Amino acid sequence: MLEKLHRLEQDAIEELRLVLTKEGLEPWRVKYLGRKGALTGLLREIGSLPAEQRPALGQESNRLKAALEQAYAIRLEAFAEEELRRTQQQAFDVTLPGRPALPGSLHVSTQILREIYTIFAGMGFQVVETPEVETDTTNFQLLNIPPYHPARDMWSTFHTTQTGVLLRTHTSPGQIHAMRRYCPEPIRVILPGKCYRYEQVTARHEHMFYQVEGLAVGRQVTMGDLKGVLASFARQMFGPDRRVRFRASYFPFTEPSAEMDIDCGLCEGQGCRVCKGSGWLEILGAGMVHPQVLQNGGYDPEIYSGFAFGMGSERVAMLKYGIDDIRHFFANDLRFLQQFG
Repeated sequence: MLEKLHRLEQDAIEELRLVLTKEGLEPWRVKYLGRKGALTGLLREIGSLPAEQRPALGQESNRLKAALEQAYAIRLEAFAEEELRRTQQQAFDVTLPGRPALPGSLHVSTQILREIYTIFAGMGFQVVETPEVETDTTNFQLLNIPPYHPARDMWSTFHTTQTGVLLRTHTSPGQIHAMRRYCPEPIRVILPGKCYRYEQVTARHEHMFYQVEGLAVGRQVTMGDLKGVLASFARQMFGPDRRVRFRASYFPFTEPSAEMDIDCGLCEGQGCRVCKGSGWLEILGAGMVHPQVLQNGGYDPEIYSGFAFGMGSERVAMLKYGIDDIRHFFANDLRFLQQFG
């Protein structure tokens, strides 16, 4: 066995001397020092020898392993020094600083959210943050959606292991938080944040996305006020020539309810694949706050009225920049994100 170890050492050192490139070192290391290498194979044979022979052989094996590792390290360092010497002889100064790191930029979702904040700030709305984890009471019941109400099918919900606690499916629970915080004062707020839906991810739907909720409550707030605010927002966001229209809709927490469309900027309202031939693109839902929701927020619906609206910020960005797949926003593909740097 000792003879095998000595022969292995001679062969390994001779082969290492014949290695002429840095790339050739790795096959040598694998052959002799790897998990399935020659030295490992001999070490496994020691276990089958008589007990009185094992200590000496084990000691010799450890010496051989250390010697081969040291020879490998010396050879590797020699190649590195040679590579550095050749580099220094070339026609550039290796002491110059490297290429500068590219500057970072805001994510496109952050950019569009800040643009939304700026537009509504100009109309007197302040930003209020509300929790992403809600109770069933605030996410549904206080918004006029009691248990077993069929409207709950409109929101595919992520429930937690704690009964009655869930990830918010929309930013509308923020209406309750805001009203209870500021009641009885008139309020104008926008409530941005992440929402979560347990649904299939497609080009138009994500399980996590941003929404911006808007709420205004005061004396004599009308549907005309809502339409004026949203029309102003659309023209500031998408351009002064954009046309808007309102369609009747249904949301449990607003009455009456509506959806707002803008004319398709790609086909100028003539009809195309993006707008499905209609010439219009939906951007948000809105309506007058339901009297029961006002009362749940602490306001007397006989005295106060209000309007609310909600929009997906990624949806706004898709319409503004002609993005056809919502999955691009959170896929972390720099080729996509750097377009908005």
